[in-house]
Amino acid sequence: MKKMFMKATALALTSVLVLGGLTACGGKDPVGEETTAQNTDSGADAEQGKESTFTYAIAGDPGANVNVITTSDRFGLMTLKMIYSPLYMYNADGINYFLAKGIEASDDKLTYTVTLRDDVTWSDGEKFTADDVVFTFEAMEKKENAGWAYSQLVYPEGAVKVEKVDEYTVTFTMPFVNSAAEEMFSQIFIMPKHVYEKVTNFENNDVNTKPVGTGPYVMAEYSAGSYVKFTKNETYFLGAPTIDNFVYRIIENENTAMTAIQSGEVDAWIGTPAQVEQMNLEAGNLTVYPYQEGRVGYMMMNSNRLSNENFRKAILYALDKKAIADATLLDSANYDLPWSFMPPNSKFFTDDVEKYEQNLEKSKELLAASGVTNKEITLAYSASDSLQSTSAIMIQEQLKKVGITVNLTGVDSTAFYQQIKDPENTYDLFFGGYIMGIDPDTFSSLFESNGEFNYMNYKVPKIDELFAQGRSEADESKRKEIYTTLQQEIQDTACFYPLYSNKRLLVVSNKVTGIEDAKLVPVYTFEDASKLRLK
Repeated sequence: MKKMFMKATALALTSVLVLGGLTACGGKDPVGEETTAQNTDSGADAEQGKESTFTYAIAGDPGANVNVITTSDRFGLMTLKMIYSPLYMYNADGINYFLAKGIEASDDKLTYTVTLRDDVTWSDGEKFTADDVVFTFEAMEKKENAGWAYSQLVYPEGAVKVEKVDEYTVTFTMPFVNSAAEEMFSQIFIMPKHVYEKVTNFENNDVNTKPVGTGPYVMAEYSAGSYVKFTKNETYFLGAPTIDNFVYRIIENENTAMTAIQSGEVDAWIGTPAQVEQMNLEAGNLTVYPYQEGRVGYMMMNSNRLSNENFRKAILYALDKKAIADATLLDSANYDLPWSFMPPNSKFFTDDVEKYEQNLEKSKELLAASGVTNKEITLAYSASDSLQSTSAIMIQEQLKKVGITVNLTGVDSTAFYQQIKDPENTYDLFFGGYIMGIDPDTFSSLFESNGEFNYMNYKVPKIDELFAQGRSEADESKRKEIYTTLQQEIQDTACFYPLYSNKRLLVVSNKVTGIEDAKLVPVYTFEDASKLRLK
């Protein structure tokens, strides 16, 4: 999803980048955050004797080739979080350590020393050591591996140097001062060197189907389009989970998923405000846990097709952002309105930007000044995402008022993600959503000229320069000034239109406890699923 993500999830608008629901987040793909698959009866919840099973309905298929290096979509990252562990989790409220015990920066802020736990074993019994950390980061830094975090580790000034000090100490040396470094290191799960050292294609290999990890669960079964089943890792270093089996049940259809959570067929599911409003939570013995992911749902314009700036601005001045948010999310309690690429809960966020508040007369004036005679454009969205579908209809109606015809194209999100990568794609506008991280630099791959996820296809040297200045500036007050200017510059391109920053609504059966201990976090849902309990 990041320089990305991050989080990506990289990752169309979620109902992550995610596209539909990380980017990314940590590494999330802003457009490909969620893939979809036909729901079938998986049989994953078959009788398990006295074993306990927690079933989580998800809207897309993680796929058969989930791996640390190339996976950046929400559901793939959720799968990784079950099997593998990061060094630590970098959250808005601080750091929670996993494979690492601590991290310390040098006085010059170039070298970071990470102390590792010495009591961790891989699920096949091998010891976890510094060799695994060095191997993982070096694999991510090789361009031929197409790692999602490559651009976060390799810069024009050089690559991050990762060195083993001893069996349980690693150093990361930056090629320049980068204020986002600590957050960046947290986003990469560590994979076993002894399993992957002979692998040459991380995205497609047999090893991915038999993952060896240090996470709370071990993958037991995968059925394409149906389910992923995990069994508890008895040797998990933070304590073996009490729930024996954890199942991701793939249910693409939102109505089917809503029925499943109400009937007790599944124990957890992410719902939209409209869906939750329809449900009788008390009768279903359900509780809703709203939480903020720092997600931004957006509309982007393809500058290769919409090259006229006046025409782009005419489009934006015709839109009523709050009306779109109210139609899709029902109540302002369910969302915040972003005015730039930074989520409103970020300390770097500013609303001192061109907001493009609806002004139909100004829109018509810009439309006339543009000289554009063909006022017919195409808006692409994820056909399986009700939030995107509603937003698309609203935008179509609003642009009609100024004489712009919008052809709506609902696309399978997986196919759309592949199409949008092509600079010659046929879409003028498209939806997306991302969860990139906390530091503004984690968003750079969306907007830099050569950014991996710059699907707007523009090249603006000043934006590139501001990102470079921001990442290398250590003084926070100066960074705020830089990122305020950056947000203004990006809005002035009129290629990026933030729609809303919506809360995520996790609907959970009341037989499930330990939600607060497991901790709700962006992209992955649970920071540590081992803390969940069943009554």
